[in-house]
Amino acid sequence: MSSEQPSAHDPVRIGIVSVSDRASSGTYQDQGLPALRDWLTRALKNPVTFEPRLIPDEQARISQTLIELADAAGCALVLTTGGTGPAPRDVTPEATLAVADKVMPGFGEQMRQIGLRFVPTAILSRQVAVIRGRSLIINLPGQPKSIAETLEGLKDADGQPVVHGIFAAVPYCIDLIGGPHLETNDAVCKAFRPKSAVRPVR
Repeated sequence: MSSEQPSAHDPVRIGIVSVSDRASSGTYQDQGLPALRDWLTRALKNPVTFEPRLIPDEQARISQTLIELADAAGCALVLTTGGTGPAPRDVTPEATLAVADKVMPGFGEQMRQIGLRFVPTAILSRQVAVIRGRSLIINLPGQPKSIAETLEGLKDADGQPVVHGIFAAVPYCIDLIGGPHLETNDAVCKAFRPKSAVRPVR
């Protein structure tokens, strides 16, 4: 019998993908992967294994990477950053939709609502979220500040939510598709679950 104490929280594998021609070619240092890793490390109580990928804006390559992370690596959650605007090389949403079993439009709608609190050009962003098997795949903006705002939402001076971040809905979504039970640090982002889905504290 092992003498090691099991973690009180399920382990989770998360794919983080930065889509950028220039960063993947070494023209400049990628900021997307560190921003995703930092936020998720602060937000989750679960032990996390990250699967980072830095790839160019090529639709087939993006789709292939998402399939690999969902199917082979077994990531319950895959977050991409970059490539969601209207420019010709922005093809992350198309690559994501191409591998989808189900589309989850509410995530994109809420991301644009958050962005519009800051800039009117948020309507130009085309982020989507999809389910592939037991993986939730979400496109996020490219800037580290926007990544955190999108995931976390906006709070007033008393720390009360003004606009809910999208991550509040992620743990329950992963519950519903048969993934691990994610627990969040409420100070960063409080996950919402119906009372019937709340797991008692072990």
